[in-house]
Amino acid sequence: MASIKSANLISLQYPTHTEKRAERALSCSPFNISLLATMSDRSVELKSIASETGFKNAYTRSLISELAAENYLMWLIQVGVLRREVDGQGITDGFRLTPLGHKLVKKYSPKGSWSQPSVSDRFYNLINRWFRLPI
Repeated sequence: MASIKSANLISLQYPTHTEKRAERALSCSPFNISLLATMSDRSVELKSIASETGFKNAYTRSLISELAAENYLMWLIQVGVLRREVDGQGITDGFRLTPLGHKLVKKYSPKGSWSQPSVSDRFYNLINRWFRLPI
């Protein structure tokens, strides 16, 4: 039992470029911090994020289609912020935070939003996302 408690206290360290890429991806995404804060407690299904439901839940800044939402979520999986929820039968349509995602939510929750991305941040994120570059 003591080893489990001590394992929970270990803080994961990430390379600076990994955290910066994740922060850039979040700030350029259509999602509000409230979505990721909800994901820190429980899994959120795609249908709760897309379309009018996502906008009413304050998960998105504007209305986005289910396809667009899934594409952005898949990008956030690739940069290490999210993971797909898995049940006994396989992958579900739910999403949860990774340890990196939890770290970023803790960092930005007091501020209430992600930092505003610059034009170069948007361009760099677009190129990385388009070509699925690792850095």
